[in-house]
Amino acid sequence: MAGLNKDTPTPQDITVHSASKVLEIAFSDGQCFRIPFELMRVYSPSAEVQGHGPGQETLQTGKRDVGIVALESVGNYAVQPTFSDGHESGIFAWDYLYFLGSQQAELWNDYLQRLQAAGVDRDATMPEKGGHACGSH
Repeated sequence: MAGLNKDTPTPQDITVHSASKVLEIAFSDGQCFRIPFELMRVYSPSAEVQGHGPGQETLQTGKRDVGIVALESVGNYAVQPTFSDGHESGIFAWDYLYFLGSQQAELWNDYLQRLQAAGVDRDATMPEKGGHACGSH
């Protein structure tokens, strides 16, 4: 999802609402979405969340209160948020933000089902990452 397709609606306005923890984004086709930061964080397009292929996804938990502390432009096709939990590697292309906004209900349902299948709730603490390299801890 490069966000460079000529048919992809482009943002006309983007507002970070820190208090309500939503990204409000108005697109050129007239659609306007209020995407919760939690949804963005648990569906971050980063390899840390999505893995490097099917079946390598990492289920995100404990993100209910995550905030966005910075939002940087990436060329003319995306933004890169820095989340309050330190996550900053996801690049959100316009088409991916449109997807998140337009499919919120389905994505929330899928997320809740994956949590239930894993036997955790959305407020559970993320497990520590294993396999420290180079002796760092």
